[in-house]
Amino acid sequence: MEAVGIVVGVIALLVLGLLALLAVAAVKAGRAVGRKVEEHGDRARRAVEDAALKARKYTQAGPQGRIAALRLEVRESLTATRRVLESGVGADPQLGDALQLLARLDEHARALDGELRLLEREPGAPRVDARLPGLRERAGRLTHAAESLRWAAQDRAHHFSDSDLARLGRECETEAGALRHWAPAAPPAPGSPEPASAPAPAPADAAGPRPRRGISAGRTPSAADALGLADRLRKPRPEPGAPTAG
Repeated sequence: MEAVGIVVGVIALLVLGLLALLAVAAVKAGRAVGRKVEEHGDRARRAVEDAALKARKYTQAGPQGRIAALRLEVRESLTATRRVLESGVGADPQLGDALQLLARLDEHARALDGELRLLEREPGAPRVDARLPGLRERAGRLTHAAESLRWAAQDRAHHFSDSDLARLGRECETEAGALRHWAPAAPPAPGSPEPASAPAPAPADAAGPRPRRGISAGRTPSAADALGLADRLRKPRPEPGAPTAG
């Protein structure tokens, strides 16, 4: 009975652990979905606001039109810089520092955008005319800082691409020169056996045994040859020391 109770307790603990893991996973998934929805919502809301600012920039005259144009200029400058930095940070990690600076610029840009939004609703023209030059000067500093980061990132990417292309061109030229070089065969090392030379052709006289003449040459003997051979055989050979006939 005690063993059954232990098994049941272990199973209950496993079930509780599994339920806890499922709950944690569900919470994380819900938060991720919420962040994505919020991100998409922020983008959609920003797109709507940008469209409204463009409309007021071209349709409203006076301070309201100038304020809308100023807000749109700051937004577009920071958005373009963020796009450039985020697209290049994967290949160049040093751009991460620039992204951190851009995040700080975003905070100042949001504060400035809030002040400009309030100034759009200001009914008193003198108040608008008094505050607008200072806000425009702050907007100019923000856009200049964002443009400096963006242009520096673009110049950096261009420099790296140009340097890599130049180095690749030099490597291609070196390889092309190596492919056009045909080196002669290396001479044999000292002490190595020389290759056997081909035997010299035999002279015409030594090409083979000359054909024999006479009966032994293999031709059919004639009657005159037979008589001559018989006469030579019948003649007695001179003895050694005998005088020869004059």
